[in-house]
Order: sequence, then structure tokens, then C-alpha cells
Amino acid sequence: MKFDLDHGMGRYAIRGYRHGAIVVNDETLTQSFIITTDRLVRDWPPQGFEEMTAEHLDQIAALGPEIAVLGTGARLRFPSREVTAPLARHHIGFEVMDTAAACRSFMVLSAEGRRVAAALLMITA
Repeated sequence: MKFDLDHGMGRYAIRGYRHGAIVVNDETLTQSFIITTDRLVRDWPPQGFEEMTAEHLDQIAALGPEIAVLGTGARLRFPSREVTAPLARHHIGFEVMDTAAACRSFMVLSAEGRRVAAALLMITA
């Protein structure tokens, strides 16, 4: 899917996504990453849902968002309470969805001027 939504004052915006790739601005990313409107953390360590740990979500919390969106790949999967503990500890709102929905949600929330961070696993079969 391709987006044409104006992303306001932020430097980073998701322009599209497909199986195995997400386009941020003019760059095609093929590894997991974290995005905010002003930061792009390339090569976020977990490459699959099973690899995700609390330390990985601590990286999201360190960016100071008011809400975090986690894209779990091609299908919705919920991480354990232990894994999401850093976000709860920092009082960060947290939503889990498949990566396609997370891309769309990130763009809507950032267009509203919200301090949002999205941590995205690639869409794979």
C-alpha cells in the first residue's frame, strides 16, 4: 500500500509497505525498525516476534513517546506482560497490531501531532 498523507512537521514518514519492505521517506527498509516523526532507529534487533524482549521495548520507551505502536508482522500477536513492562513502567500507551495496521496508525497519529513511536517487524509469510 502507498500513502500520500502529508506528515506535517516531522522528518520521517511511512510512504508505503509491502511484503518484506517498508518505505520511509524515500528509503526502503527490509529489517525491523523503530520510527518517530523525528527519529529513525534502523535495524531494531528483533527480526521476528519470538525474538522480542523487554530490552527491545525499553528502546521504544527511551524515545519518550506518549503512545507506542507495535507491528507484529503479517498477523496480530500479543507479547507477554513481561516483554511490555518497560512501556507500562513509563506510562506509555501501547497498541499491538499487524504491521500493515501499525503503519497506517503511525501515519494517522503523527498527522494529529501525537508523540508516537512505531516499532515494526517486517511483513513476512
